[in-house]
Amino acid sequence: MSETHPNLMAADVVVSLPEDPALAAIAERGRDHFLEVVAAHPTSSLCWALLAETCLQDEGLGGAVAAYAYARTGYHRGLDQLRRNGWKGSGLIPWEHEPNRGFLRALWALSVAAGRIGETEEQERCAQFLRDSSEEAFRVLSGSDA
Repeated sequence: MSETHPNLMAADVVVSLPEDPALAAIAERGRDHFLEVVAAHPTSSLCWALLAETCLQDEGLGGAVAAYAYARTGYHRGLDQLRRNGWKGSGLIPWEHEPNRGFLRALWALSVAAGRIGETEEQERCAQFLRDSSEEAFRVLSGSDA
């Protein structure tokens, strides 16, 4: 995918989100109690991204619509957290910093789900936003060597 516009993320700002307490709760509580973890941590982009990724495993329209809703929630929760941590709409959100991964995964899931429901413009916008935020995240999540 080539860049279609100037990279709006090109800035000196590099955002490193704080540790997500949901990650420890997921590890502690396990798969059988995942929804309880989501309910206890509704601001966790990681939780919403994991829900979206699970729904994307279903190739049907229902899975795509559910994934879209979950991913959009994770995306917006992530934007809120990014802003609280100094992001002003530009700058890098490195994949290498693990707490950033929940937002980046939600952003990618939103791109994929948008594509599956025919929201091509949003699919492309989210994919470019991911690439501008973290080229490494784009490569890892898309399976791309580009």
